[in-house]
Amino acid sequence: MNQAERDRIRREKSARLQKEDLCLKVRPGTKQALLELMEWSGIEEQGEAMTLMIHHLHGLGPGGALPLLEPPRHEITLSPAVAQKLHQFRAREELRFETKD
Repeated sequence: MNQAERDRIRREKSARLQKEDLCLKVRPGTKQALLELMEWSGIEEQGEAMTLMIHHLHGLGPGGALPLLEPPRHEITLSPAVAQKLHQFRAREELRFETKD
């Protein structure tokens, strides 16, 4: 069987099984997390790992899955020194605009 025949058979099988390619662009941290999950579970193929994660997450139902699908929120905390500098800057800016009037 030549390459063209193998490709044709693969395409026909994919169509019969209703397989569809999904494209996922990720940043290095996400890629590293996926690789670690694969290592922990002994999975070698990224597609297999993602398929299993989707099915297991779906199996949790809305109550279990939705909290895991919320994007992480970063909390910004200012140190007292930075807060003081911002306050001083704001006070200077208010004075500057008051003197222009």
